[in-house]
This record gives sequence, C-alpha cells and structure tokens, in this order.
Amino acid sequence: MSTATPPARTADRRVWLITGATSGFGLEIVKAALAAGDTVVAAARRPEALQDLAAASGGRLVPVALDVTDQGRIAEVVAELVERHGRIDVLVNNAGRGVIGAVEETTDRELRDLMELHLFGPAALTRAVLPQMRQQGSGAVVQMSSMGGRFSFPGVGAYSATKFALEGLSEALALEVAPHGIKVLIVEPGSFRTSFAGGGALQQSAPNPAYQETVGQVREQLPASDGKQPGDPAKAAAAILAALADEHPPLRLALGKDAAEGIGAYLDAAKAELMAWQKVSLSTDFD
Repeated sequence: MSTATPPARTADRRVWLITGATSGFGLEIVKAALAAGDTVVAAARRPEALQDLAAASGGRLVPVALDVTDQGRIAEVVAELVERHGRIDVLVNNAGRGVIGAVEETTDRELRDLMELHLFGPAALTRAVLPQMRQQGSGAVVQMSSMGGRFSFPGVGAYSATKFALEGLSEALALEVAPHGIKVLIVEPGSFRTSFAGGGALQQSAPNPAYQETVGQVREQLPASDGKQPGDPAKAAAAILAALADEHPPLRLALGKDAAEGIGAYLDAAKAELMAWQKVSLSTDFD
C-alpha cells in the first residue's frame, strides 16, 4: 500500500464507486458524475461494455470487474480504488435484477441468491468503504432500493424482501455514521425505462396455476412494460446528484409519479390501520 499523501478532496471533484454501472440507473449516474467533473470507478461483471465511455473520459472513468456477490473481490476493489485515487467520496450500490414469483413459487435458492445480490453485497461494500470515509470525515452511501422497498404486492415478495432488508439496514446505518459526516441516501424508484423489465434481466420463478389470478397479471404486464415505462433514468440520476448536494438531503428519495403516489397511499393506509388498532396496541403493557 502506498504511503503517499492522498490527493486533497475538493467540492467539485469527487471519487465515486458505482456498481451495476453498464446500464440503467448505474450508467446514467456514471454519466452524471462524469459531467459534474468527478472521477468514477464503474464496477460491473462486464466492464468492457464501458470501454468507449472510458476512452472519452480523459481517464476519469475507470471500469473494473466486480460481481458484488464475491465478498473477497469487494475488499480487493476497494483497496485498489483507495490506492489509486486516495479516497472514496460516494458509494452507489446499484447492482440488481428483477424477479417475479409468488412466495410459494420462489425457491430457497432463488431467495438466497437475491439476498446475496441486493443485501449482502451492498452490506459488504458499505463495510469496506466506511473506514476510509470515517477517516476523512465525509462521504455518502447511496442505496438503490425501489418503491417495492417500502410496500409490496403479489408476485414481488422475494424482491421486496431484499429491498425491505436493505432499507432497514440503511436506516440504522444513517444514524450510526451521521456523527462521522457521512450521508446515507435510500433511493426508491418507481417504473423507469431501464433493462429491469427486459426478458434477459427479469427472472421468473416456475409458475404454479394456483396463483394465476394474483401473480399471472404481473408475469404478463411487467415484461410488456419494457421500453414503455414513464420514468427517465437520466432525470433520476440528476435528482440523486441534487439530493446529495443538498445541505439537508433526505434519507429516502422516491422517484417517479408512481412511486410518490404509491408510497404516499401506503403510508396513509398504514397510519389509518395503526390508529384503528391503537386501543388494542396500548392494552398489552403491564398495568
């Protein structure tokens, strides 16, 4: 490890580590960070897909090979990044995939694999970058969740379970690292025009006819929405950068009309249910 003094961090040039960087939100955040004058380490299973963008970046885009489920490789990538650039200012945990299946249809292997990708990978990356962020007294961790990380519906139980877990982890994390000058931003997009719903990226559990009425529509409608989603990923990236730049950034940032309205309706219903059962809730303490 080099003992050279890390380059001084300036307000207009940060160092980013972004996973799932070759498409969708990841790629748009890469572009937005480069446009802001920052340096980006773009992690992906196929980093060669970023060669052209890297060549045009003047050395500010560094593609690296990383499967976020590879715990050993995570430590190597973070160490290499700090060795080369001296610091990490922003971590974006973006790598992920869509999954459709009723809870009974979802196998244990499918659920565990999804947890590795959406929870254990981001958790390992977060642990790896925090010591350096604490040392410099600043930094930001961006967790790409979903409106499905706030509420769920038939056919996405496994997906929502992983995002619920990520949000719970991140809510505690935000309180733990705030005294060290580190921000945590949980992003909850709705339906955006990414590859999420595409046939190659969308995993489906083996269907059970018993769930045709509840899950069948999701199996048909989600893939059919590919390329027609209302959300603009470039505008989402701009919103994320704006939130990070704000003096008082939110813990959670809903993106898209469907996410904002859906989460709002869920919170209203949750509050109404809490109040309806408040008398029972309050009756269970010792007298």
